[in-house]
Amino acid sequence: MPAGAGSSPRPLDGAALHDWTHTAVLQLIAHTDEINLLNVYPVADADTGTNMLFTMRSAGAAAHEALVAFGNDPVAVARGLAAGAVRGARGNSGVILSQILRGVADGATEAADRRGALAEIDAEVYSAALNQAVVLAVASVGEVVPGTIVSVLQAAAAAAQGASTLIDAVLAAADAAAVALEHTPEQLDVLAEAGVVDAGGRGLLVLLDAMTATLTGTLPSRPLYRPAPPAPAEHHHDCAAASTPQFEVMYLLDGCSPAGVELLRDRLDRLGESVAIAASTVGDQYSVHVHADDAGAAIEAALNLGAVSRIQVTALTGGAAARPAGGWSRDRAVLAIVDGAGAGELFDGEGACVLACTDGAISAQQLLAGLVGTGAAQIMVLPNGYLAAEELVAGCTTAISWGMDVVPVPAGSMVQGLAALAVHDAARQAVDDGYTMARAAAGVRHGAVRIAAEEAWTWAGMCKPGDGLGIAGDEVLIVSADLTSAATGLIDLMLTSGGELVTVLTGAGVDPQVGVALADHVRREHLGAELVTYHTGHRGDALLIGVE
Repeated sequence: MPAGAGSSPRPLDGAALHDWTHTAVLQLIAHTDEINLLNVYPVADADTGTNMLFTMRSAGAAAHEALVAFGNDPVAVARGLAAGAVRGARGNSGVILSQILRGVADGATEAADRRGALAEIDAEVYSAALNQAVVLAVASVGEVVPGTIVSVLQAAAAAAQGASTLIDAVLAAADAAAVALEHTPEQLDVLAEAGVVDAGGRGLLVLLDAMTATLTGTLPSRPLYRPAPPAPAEHHHDCAAASTPQFEVMYLLDGCSPAGVELLRDRLDRLGESVAIAASTVGDQYSVHVHADDAGAAIEAALNLGAVSRIQVTALTGGAAARPAGGWSRDRAVLAIVDGAGAGELFDGEGACVLACTDGAISAQQLLAGLVGTGAAQIMVLPNGYLAAEELVAGCTTAISWGMDVVPVPAGSMVQGLAALAVHDAARQAVDDGYTMARAAAGVRHGAVRIAAEEAWTWAGMCKPGDGLGIAGDEVLIVSADLTSAATGLIDLMLTSGGELVTVLTGAGVDPQVGVALADHVRREHLGAELVTYHTGHRGDALLIGVE
């Protein structure tokens, strides 16, 4: 059966365009390290994948705002995409990506103006959008270098022309991009010498394949693109490295005229290289990018042409890990991993970003998606017992290499996570905030109560199916006839060393009267202590209990 045959593909309306951004971000997360390893042009700073990821994240956040504000309108969502990408563009590849998304917005807008309205993007509009993206991408860089992302985009746009259906256009564009990507080393010597395809072109293919997945539910299979082993050479010289400019400079420029843009491009061409100036769909706003030795001069070049803001200066010798935060919607966030709808509402109400544990555990890649989704430059992570140590380390290590500042807080249960979240203060330095949160989490003694599923020996004696088991650490300390009596016994044991507040989180299927009975018990037996109960609906243990 040919690709695209079978069940009808999804129409590309505003909601689908928004969903595409989500799929694209997830796929870029999966391929960022692969793309970064391919990055040798124009500067081998291993950040192309990272830059495209965070540019697309910024675009997706703006698309979501447009969907909420204007509903299922593909023109409004596309314009939101483009505006968000220009505001959050990172690096040369991010600037070019912003112009590709602006091409989508311009294509949709032109079609709506011509037809009177646009309910969805069809084959004609998709093709026109890709061709407009080529025009804008070329204009942003000034001069096209064969073998780069623009070459791959040109091939995709040419292949989409004349397609009879949208899915034919989408599939043709992606497959043509894959072929063009394979040929990029033949067009650019630096790629051939390094044994790689173009990193930006690989990122574009990820986005085109994400569109296929959004519309059909099936992600195309592509090879893993890796640098080839270096060939033996008689001599080696590092002239290219010696001539690499010291800084990457980026900023937004508002209120600049078209003539001023050309004047700025001329000034920057004299100061450095890799000049890219991308226009937004919002007024006369531009994202400016250049590699230069004199960062100050690159900024001063625009000062008399408009209002300069969001300046980023990055040393090109530091690699991806040395990049400052850019394109963020906030400075700091807390990411809490939780289980249960009630837990999500509880942590969200306390100001945390929530990553739901839907399959029993969170992987490093799911953690990365959650970290990126916060939109923050600094993230405090509350694992809450749902993230294995190796997955936490792997996810945080990758995120740090992408330029995020991640601080894991050692919370082994959601009751500890709530205590840590209560003392979070974004106004403090990250290290101080993390230390304070860690102390609060460590100050909570926590346990759990579950129902025995089979007969077994425990440290507290024999249990049988249906018994309540009070557990602290990895040991069963209480065996009782039912859930409530096991919980009261565990609370009594935990309060022997003191405590003023008992927090009980009730899981899925637990009778609310259990919480009432426990509160009555604490009032009678433990003067000066208070018990609060939240129904989180978590799976596994029936109750999670914390004492502080």
